[in-house]
Amino acid sequence: MEKLPILQYPDERLKKKSVEVVDFGKEFKDFVEKLKYTMYNSPGGVGIAAPQVNNHIRTIIVDTSKSTHKTNKVSHGLMVLSNPKIIYTEGEIIFREGCMSVPDYTGNVKRFYYIKVEALDENGKLITFDTEGFEAVVIQHEIDHLEGKVFIEKVVSPKDIFKRKVYK
Repeated sequence: MEKLPILQYPDERLKKKSVEVVDFGKEFKDFVEKLKYTMYNSPGGVGIAAPQVNNHIRTIIVDTSKSTHKTNKVSHGLMVLSNPKIIYTEGEIIFREGCMSVPDYTGNVKRFYYIKVEALDENGKLITFDTEGFEAVVIQHEIDHLEGKVFIEKVVSPKDIFKRKVYK
């Protein structure tokens, strides 16, 4: 399987809002497999959103299970989330984020520390779960892609953008 090409900021297609997923059939499942492969075989691959590969459907994939980040106390493992909505938030965290679509920079972004999420799994079944810390940050980052937003547009201040030294 080949990795899907990832759009790079400032590509205008990254600004496009995504549409809800209504069909969870074979075509969707095949796309999800390619999206998983792309995430797992890309530097820093803990999350990816369909719009990053120019498919503007409301689907994200998150897997923070192998992360050693100190706020990664909760990890639900591999999650395919379609039409995700954050239905409750609490607390704040400023987190240094990176992105496959912005490979040369990282930046400090203010996010909610704790979130409750409602989404459809890869079979279209409604799920609800709570998460916090790193996993919560990754989910919020990926949901932003569904809205046509990239983290670099949300940094705390211009001095909070950093040239990435190594991307692996």
